[in-house]
Amino acid sequence: MAEYSLDVIRHSAAHIMAAAVQQLYPTVKFDIGPSTSEGFYYDIDMEHRLTPDDLVEIENKMKEIINKKLPFEYIELSRPDAEKMLKEAGQTFKLERLADIPDGEKISFFKIGDFVDLCRGPHVENTNNIKAVKLLSVAGSYYRGKENNPMLQRIYGTAFSNPKSLKKYLKQIEEAKKRDHRKLGKELDLFSISEDVGGGLVLWHPKGAMIRNTFETFWRDEHYKNGYDLLYTPHIGKAKLWETSGHLHFYQDAMYSPMKIDGTDYYAKPMNCPFHIEIYQTRRRSYKELPLRWAELGTVYRYEKSGVLHGLMRVRGFTQDDAHIICTKDQIETEIAEVLRFSLSLWKAFGFTDIKAYLATKPEKSVGAPDRWEKALESLKAAIKQEGLECELDQGGGAFYGPKIDLKIKDAIGREWQMSTIQFDFNLPERFNMSYIGEDGQKHQPYMVHRALLGSIERFFGILVEHYAGAFPVWLNPQQARILPITDRQKDFAEKIKIELRQAGIKTGIDSRSETIGAKIKAARNERIPYLLVAGDREVQNSTLSVRSRREGQIGEMSIKDIKSKIIDDIKRKI
Repeated sequence: MAEYSLDVIRHSAAHIMAAAVQQLYPTVKFDIGPSTSEGFYYDIDMEHRLTPDDLVEIENKMKEIINKKLPFEYIELSRPDAEKMLKEAGQTFKLERLADIPDGEKISFFKIGDFVDLCRGPHVENTNNIKAVKLLSVAGSYYRGKENNPMLQRIYGTAFSNPKSLKKYLKQIEEAKKRDHRKLGKELDLFSISEDVGGGLVLWHPKGAMIRNTFETFWRDEHYKNGYDLLYTPHIGKAKLWETSGHLHFYQDAMYSPMKIDGTDYYAKPMNCPFHIEIYQTRRRSYKELPLRWAELGTVYRYEKSGVLHGLMRVRGFTQDDAHIICTKDQIETEIAEVLRFSLSLWKAFGFTDIKAYLATKPEKSVGAPDRWEKALESLKAAIKQEGLECELDQGGGAFYGPKIDLKIKDAIGREWQMSTIQFDFNLPERFNMSYIGEDGQKHQPYMVHRALLGSIERFFGILVEHYAGAFPVWLNPQQARILPITDRQKDFAEKIKIELRQAGIKTGIDSRSETIGAKIKAARNERIPYLLVAGDREVQNSTLSVRSRREGQIGEMSIKDIKSKIIDDIKRKI
């Protein structure tokens, strides 16, 4: 039997699902049914609103079709014949999709049984080549993603080359549900999103803010150590700035409406880049000053449709760990290598070690001189090779303004997340007429690199919650130790030790409720507290505490000095 890629398997499964839906609901109208990195979906339009029970029925019908070994038949039609067939079938959405196909291109369909679908392919040979399939959920989706268009129903599913891989994926989904950052964020009291404030705008609670402050402080300290200077820039800027940068032309749909100030339009910033360039332009620059490494935790605002908002993963106001490197041609290779090394060191500090690079090259349409593209690509390739990273080439996948490296990390349950980006930009230096005086006394245009390591702080935090299932490492935990007095008699002693531990830099709390010690331990475990310090009469008498570690279990009685030393060592080593 031929071996097929996951993409082909999943796209074929989408067709089988559509065929099953058509058998059960003959008047259904179809839009598109592509494969995705996680599986496939199909957008459909019909009066009946699908339920989980309906998905079971559709899946059973799919299995019937699979068992029939129906071939995927290729059909090529002229445009008039294709239009006639789709009109007769009442497939209005497919007719519009047909109109998107440029004149001169082949118009092809694939047929399985009675189901015929407008599609380029490729597909498996017959339906029985699909060995493992599962329907997952149904959701609403606007036609072509536009809110003014009809709302369709989107059925999500997945398919694999064998049942074992499907079983592993479904297990991963179940584990992901337990780790969902929205669920844990509420349980651990980390953050909330209020409709009274606005969708996609995050409210950070004390514990979440404490974690954020800890890793942002680490981020700043590491940047200083690695030769960066920090910047702060405004949240709004004049329309003229965004016209110069090109955002008002290329990006306006993602920007919020302007506000009028002294008769001039201002926009909330969607990016930090133009502000950093404005700082560069405040005076004439010399090659002797370069490279400049400027970083900012800058909050930006982008309009996202309500249907795509998702906890911390997709928001409207977020903070980017943004940086720009401005340097000469001779410096670029060294700078890129250093950025990549720095990125990897940060990810490892946060507990992520399975990292893969994706190199995106020059697209068909681009700006910037060919020699700049060539030099940029050479530097990106050299940096990847130097770090010994696994790399996948995305031929022609770069932005029009420069090539880039994307770093993708795998979390604790094997999901891949696209995070760090190292992106050349040949567009903004030209738009803003950036220059420096070279060793020859002449003006030269600098190389400019955008660099986001964690991406958005909000999304990174959401991934961090799910990676650790809320059990943050000691150095990040909002409460690193909790003292549990057994009775009221130990409260004064517990308060004294709390102050001593806090003065040593250990985030410490007390559970002084009138509860049993068992109940207090259970509550602390539910909150994923790394160290529980139990104080009874014997501990007060000996000036000790009975120590229980989330990682090591019951440790036993320890002196206050040894407790401090142990926890501080964990914090320093980022255990």
